[in-house]
Amino acid sequence: MSAAPILAASAVRKTFGGLVAVDNLTFTIEAGETVGLIGPNGSGKTTMLNMISGAARCDTGDIVFKGTPIARLAANRIARLGVGRTFQLVRVLGELTCAENIVAALTFGRTKLWGRAAQARAEELLTRVGLAGKAALHAEQLTYIDQKRLELARALALAPDLLLLDEWLAGLNPSELQEGIALIRSLRHDGLTIVMVEHVMDAIRSLCGRCIVMNAGRKIADRPATAVLSDPTVIHAYLGEADA
Repeated sequence: MSAAPILAASAVRKTFGGLVAVDNLTFTIEAGETVGLIGPNGSGKTTMLNMISGAARCDTGDIVFKGTPIARLAANRIARLGVGRTFQLVRVLGELTCAENIVAALTFGRTKLWGRAAQARAEELLTRVGLAGKAALHAEQLTYIDQKRLELARALALAPDLLLLDEWLAGLNPSELQEGIALIRSLRHDGLTIVMVEHVMDAIRSLCGRCIVMNAGRKIADRPATAVLSDPTVIHAYLGEADA
């Protein structure tokens, strides 16, 4: 008998006033997968990540993580179950140092560390994401790209089983993009399950075995990435009828 999926969303719906942001969305994620959650702007991707991580609650439907219903849980409880994430708009603690940003996650997160052990782990994670030697810098001193690296390190400090990446590769130059793809690939090889919202199709092709495609809140495709990215329905959703 096959193992249960690490994440299952069933008939999830979320509205904001008269706007239906997510409309009856159902999908599963298997442990160890790297899955692209893609679609045009405004299709409901970030809203779905928000509901998985507890930043928003669905109106109807269920979300189950490792056998535990999480759709009505607070974000801190979901994080402690093993869900980490980054945000489309970077959220670092600017007045704290890079190390202090990560120590905060280690102190209050899933795997609790204090003192020298926390400091050592923080430096390990900073090195892992390409911020070696910057532990004492305040987060507000970092470039935008390095703030994104810091936010990723802080998510990893929670020791997640499931990592949600919301356009983490956006805004990178070509060399940074290749470094970012390599970093995400290394996390996948470490056994993390990853769901990534992304518009950089080179990254989706390189990293994702499967893509779930959303348009106007609904799922319009859920297949291997190579098949999805050549699907006329998906191309039409991204480009519109005149360019499809």
